[in-house]
Amino acid sequence: MNVQHTLQPLLAALALLVCSACCKRGSQAANGLCATVSVYTARSAVAPVTEDVVATVRAYLRAVVSAKVSASVEAMNVVPGQAVTAGFVIASLNAREIAARRNQAAATRDQAQQDFARTKQLFDQKIASQQEYDTAETRLRTSQAALDETDSLLGYTEVRAPFAGVVTTKLLDQGDLATPGRGIAEIENPDRLRLEAEVPEAALGRLRQGDSLPVTIDAALVHTNAVVGEISPVANPVNRTVLIKLDLPRDARVHPGQFGRVAVPVGDKQMLAVPTAAVVSRGQLDYVFVVKDNRAVMRIVRTGRRAADTVEILAGLRDGEPVVASGSEMLRDGAAVATTR
Repeated sequence: MNVQHTLQPLLAALALLVCSACCKRGSQAANGLCATVSVYTARSAVAPVTEDVVATVRAYLRAVVSAKVSASVEAMNVVPGQAVTAGFVIASLNAREIAARRNQAAATRDQAQQDFARTKQLFDQKIASQQEYDTAETRLRTSQAALDETDSLLGYTEVRAPFAGVVTTKLLDQGDLATPGRGIAEIENPDRLRLEAEVPEAALGRLRQGDSLPVTIDAALVHTNAVVGEISPVANPVNRTVLIKLDLPRDARVHPGQFGRVAVPVGDKQMLAVPTAAVVSRGQLDYVFVVKDNRAVMRIVRTGRRAADTVEILAGLRDGEPVVASGSEMLRDGAAVATTR
């Protein structure tokens, strides 16, 4: 009897030592001994509400190149996908009609020069009147202006790239009639890209130039932040949206025309959130472990929005409850735990 009473305290001490050693290792044994876990106290706080908005990758510099004069296309010098430098001749237009007008203007100017020279000589000799001199001078200036105009029009028969870039679309071909306002080709500079999105008008008062927003380019598998560069000051009255443009960081995987998404702040709400590592997912089931009386109690929860490092808890957890923040995958319901902060 005395031996039994003597062994009981020893056995209890031995069990405590084994449990303590297990906790120091930070793992849970199959026989249910305790594990050391870090604990996070779930707190409700006001958090921004974001909405994923569809967006499109665009080149910062893009233009539809068109002619400034009406003439047929004599030569089309580019194809889609071709890289061009600033000033490259994209298309040459038929210049014969404008050249004829230029020759006529030059002849008129030459005649006006001769008439002015004679009139000036007579005026210096007090033979021609001041009015005759002024008329001859005006005729010379007018003819020179007409010649300068035709010289400009002649230069417009070569349609040049406004900046260095890549031709994305060819809108006309040899023999087509080019007119002012009718596009000949589209050109983009892919070195600098931006994301354009129509966001809800509720976001207008929550966005500022320079804000950094999380964006996703699905096809390129890119998750990054983009800086708001432009915000339209008015909303579209048809669909009640506002156009914003975000400057994207350089990434060789991203190309103009790709589909993207941007998380836009649209409001605030009271939200209960826990660290992402605290939530364990098994199929359609999400659960966390709440620490109660040094035991890990499994609690099924309903989750909401997921951020980079937190998960919103919609149901199944109360404000202020201690939750196992990491190592939840190694626990089981009712397991003994030792907590750290």
